[in-house]
Amino acid sequence: MKINFNKIYGLFLRHFFLITRSFPRILDLIYWPSIQITLWGFISNFFATHSAYYNNAVGVILTCAILYDFLFRTSIGFNMLFLEEIWSRNFTNLFIAPIKISEIIISLVFTALVRALIGLIPAILLTSPLFGISLLDLGIHLFLLFLSLYVFGITLGILVSSGLLRFGPSFENIAWSTMFLLAPFGCIYYPVEILPEFFQKIAYMLPLVYIFEEARSILIDQIVNYENILKAIYLNFFYLASSVILFYFSFSKARKKGTLINIGE
Repeated sequence: MKINFNKIYGLFLRHFFLITRSFPRILDLIYWPSIQITLWGFISNFFATHSAYYNNAVGVILTCAILYDFLFRTSIGFNMLFLEEIWSRNFTNLFIAPIKISEIIISLVFTALVRALIGLIPAILLTSPLFGISLLDLGIHLFLLFLSLYVFGITLGILVSSGLLRFGPSFENIAWSTMFLLAPFGCIYYPVEILPEFFQKIAYMLPLVYIFEEARSILIDQIVNYENILKAIYLNFFYLASSVILFYFSFSKARKKGTLINIGE
């Protein structure tokens, strides 16, 4: 299957200019991550003075908060880009180009990354002067952790978009609640052993638990467990492939039922 990168680039530019030419959109991207990271930083400082659970509570909890925020921003960013097409009733117009489903997905994947980084970088820069925390403490393995989170965030975005194609705008609320539903099983701020045994089995089916367990392992024990990293990568690409297949299936069903035309209604 031949991919036309000019079409991908053109669609990427559409969303890029939509974001960068609107000050309210940029402010919204920067404001919430910055407020969340700052709030968690002060909460972590308080926790550090009242508990010995972590030797460096501020560093561990704030680092996990930043990693989780990147995951959240990636997932919600993909959903928002797709919803922009639905709200503007532009989704069906894209195929006049013509443009392939694969090209739409790829363009949204890269635009979601730009959107997430616009919000994340200022928040990361705040942590050093305010709390003396640097994500560089995770070393080269930081890239692998962010890659896993990025892939999983995109996977969730594609799954939610599949639901939007299949069930219409009524599925929009799932776009906002997906990450909050998975957060308890991701073991973001606590070890997986805290969960009941049944919940642990669910947690181990998600790449999140391996990512955050590895982050704590590096920060607390200064030990790198490549098994956690590899398991997260394997699970991520399995779920990513499954989500893409589901997206194609949902698109096919929506087209056959004729609901694709009214998707923006």
